[in-house]
Amino acid sequence: MTRRRRPVSFALLTLTLGCLPVACGGEASAQPANQAAPAAPGGAAAGGGIGAPEAQEKFQSLCSTCHGSSGHGDGPGAAAINPKPRSFADAAWQDSVTDEQIQKAIVLGGAAVGKSPFMPANPDLKGKTEVLQALTKIVRGFRGK
Repeated sequence: MTRRRRPVSFALLTLTLGCLPVACGGEASAQPANQAAPAAPGGAAAGGGIGAPEAQEKFQSLCSTCHGSSGHGDGPGAAAINPKPRSFADAAWQDSVTDEQIQKAIVLGGAAVGKSPFMPANPDLKGKTEVLQALTKIVRGFRGK
């Protein structure tokens, strides 16, 4: 008797990658329209400057899909990605990168900085200095947590 294999990995990959366009700047949001996003570590949403609200929305709707809401690289989209998304809590990694390198990865994507091609580019943020600074503050706020 021959067992028929189900393409489970392909289905999982397709499902996960199907979510990536949403995580890469699609119109859908992980938060319901009437529900505010939780405050980011480091206080980025509260008193974080002009770009803080947009940065918080971007992180919750896009970045957390793979990096997780706790910044540990454990978001729902991370399951089928190899290599796994960066954990922002890693103090050694935090010490190894500059704010400019973080911002370059955000705007140009992982492949442009020698990292995973699954990290999408966000060209809509180019020139939005306040938003990029606020996103960097969010990333830095996960250190050691």
